[in-house]
Amino acid sequence: MAVPTFVDRVRLFVSAGRGGNGVASVHREKFKPLGGPDGGNGGPGGSVILRVDADVTTLVEYHHSPRRTAEHGGHGAGAHRNGAHGGDLVLPVPDGTVVTRADGTPIADMVGPGAELVVAGGGAGGLGNAALASTKRKAPGFALLGEPGDELEVVLELKVVADIGLVGFPSAGKSSLIAAMSRARPKIADYPFTTLVPNLGMVTAGDTTFTVADVPGLIEGASEGRGLGHDFLRHVERCAALVHVVDTATFEPDRAPVEDLDIIENELARYGGLEDRPRLVALNKVDVPDGREIADMVLADLTARGLRVFPVSAASGEGLRELGFAMAEIVQAARTERESVVAERIVLRPQAVREEDFSVRATGAGWRVRGTKPERWVRQTDFSNDEAVGFLADRLDRLGVERKLLALGAVEGDAVLIGDPEDAVVFDFRPGMDAGGEILSRRGEDVRLTEDRPAARRRRAIDEAMPDRGENETRADVARRYDRGPTSYEIGSDADPDAAPADPAGPGGSER
Repeated sequence: MAVPTFVDRVRLFVSAGRGGNGVASVHREKFKPLGGPDGGNGGPGGSVILRVDADVTTLVEYHHSPRRTAEHGGHGAGAHRNGAHGGDLVLPVPDGTVVTRADGTPIADMVGPGAELVVAGGGAGGLGNAALASTKRKAPGFALLGEPGDELEVVLELKVVADIGLVGFPSAGKSSLIAAMSRARPKIADYPFTTLVPNLGMVTAGDTTFTVADVPGLIEGASEGRGLGHDFLRHVERCAALVHVVDTATFEPDRAPVEDLDIIENELARYGGLEDRPRLVALNKVDVPDGREIADMVLADLTARGLRVFPVSAASGEGLRELGFAMAEIVQAARTERESVVAERIVLRPQAVREEDFSVRATGAGWRVRGTKPERWVRQTDFSNDEAVGFLADRLDRLGVERKLLALGAVEGDAVLIGDPEDAVVFDFRPGMDAGGEILSRRGEDVRLTEDRPAARRRRAIDEAMPDRGENETRADVARRYDRGPTSYEIGSDADPDAAPADPAGPGGSER
């Protein structure tokens, strides 16, 4: 099987790097065993970037390797060390590459060397417990996970960027004209469909230098897939002008120059989008005696149509200078028109619209919650850590998810699904639970999962006894008196013994 050297359409599967996980760590040193959280953040994953490279002329590299993945971000570490950033994956593409989604939705038209497109963004890194610490949660015992990067299937389609496009039947001499007018050396032979890929050549006429490209394989029915024209008609879409190369010395008895031109024009019209391009006609092979006679016969008919006609010969060079200057004139006019257009400054002043951060709807499987924030928070949560689950519940509660569910009629025990239907996380709805985000708790422990918390009751009792403490008493004195039991209120204190009942857990508790 032959290995293709020119590929102008490929399907590419790109995967951006996943963000690194944050880490839960506590600073430790001699005589200071609990020095505070110092877990670093995870590094962001690398993105997949398409970049126009002038040295790349084909998409063959992605034909052989259609799957590309960027680097993942590094995980965080203790001592406030953040994870390394995942390296971006830069994919060079030819000038004129059109990027679309698999369903045909356009993404970008990449024209001009250096143009870049981030086709898949890297995932964000997870926060470490140092970044999650707050006045209410001084020592988080959990960290957030890194987010996955984008995964996307795109179609890359090359449309050659050329100023002049040569169109015509096979063996009309398009490649010979390019070889005679430029330094390009395409394959040339005396049989149809010699040219299997578009050829490009740089032509200079006076002070104007422009690019000429031929479109191979145009025959009747090309717009419907016959021949090779269906695959290569796209390459004339960017041309400023089209040149019909007409063979005046064909050996086929059922062909005539005017009929050839009409057939090609019909195919261009059926393809669409090329009606506004100026046309030139090159009657090629006039160096052949019969070719000269036929060219003289059809010259008047073509001129009567308003076409500029040039009898030329790629073999002898006759008429190529005049044709080149006519091409340059059209190209220069098109460039001047583009340069004279002043881009209008567009100022967008959108109206402020308050959209809900999430949506809730009832399904057969349960209550489905969709939204950027809830789904992102679920991806960041380590469900093996109870405290991390509590933190997620706090975030969802602050967002108003529980209130929305109650308003829609959800009851305790209902299934709540958050995320994409194919990969959703299922929760049991428990309304009215105390949020644990602002309550201090043991490392790795979610206070809402514990029914009996003596330390919490002890702290509340001490808080209630503080207004009635003695003049010189501190909170520590009140706490010690609470630990000794109710009899301690009879000695040296006027406080109400009922203000701070003894902890059923007995002495030895520690204030949280």
